[in-house]
Amino acid sequence: MAREDITQLLGELSRGQGDALDRLIPLVYDDLREVAHRHMRHEHAGHTLSTTALVHEAYLRLVNVNEVQWKDRAHFVAVAARVMRRILVDYARARSRDKRGGEATRVPLADVPDVAVPADHLLALNETLDRLEAMNERLCRVVEYRCFGGMSVDETAAVLGTSAATVKRDWAFARAWLNRELAGEVTT
Repeated sequence: MAREDITQLLGELSRGQGDALDRLIPLVYDDLREVAHRHMRHEHAGHTLSTTALVHEAYLRLVNVNEVQWKDRAHFVAVAARVMRRILVDYARARSRDKRGGEATRVPLADVPDVAVPADHLLALNETLDRLEAMNERLCRVVEYRCFGGMSVDETAAVLGTSAATVKRDWAFARAWLNRELAGEVTT
């Protein structure tokens, strides 16, 4: 199926045609599995969610998303990546409550789009990303799309409706800010 067909289905989905998601998922399923795999390969061996389960959990949450004006395939995958991050954060929070102490250790963010964040550190990263989002939402989206969505600079720029140069600047700033914030947490 052509990109135009995916864009058409996303338009139908934006207009509230619920069955459009059911027709869309098979077309983007491989993309979603790739994003889920990027998330899951950094989780511990005994994690109760598999790559497939994470995709299915994301689907269940996306079914209830009604007020998004979907732009294109990359936008849909970016939002799905964010949903997957939230699912894993929710899982980590629940697991953290079960542990004694429950405090996550802070770690620095690597200087590459494929950030390896152990599950134990996901809560710390999430809290830091929430602070970044409060400060500047676009910076947070750049980090999410590059790190968790595996998007290139150009793909990120397209989803955000900005230039590649802006994404590069945002990425450099966000990386430096996150590293500083996370480094400050390590010493506590």
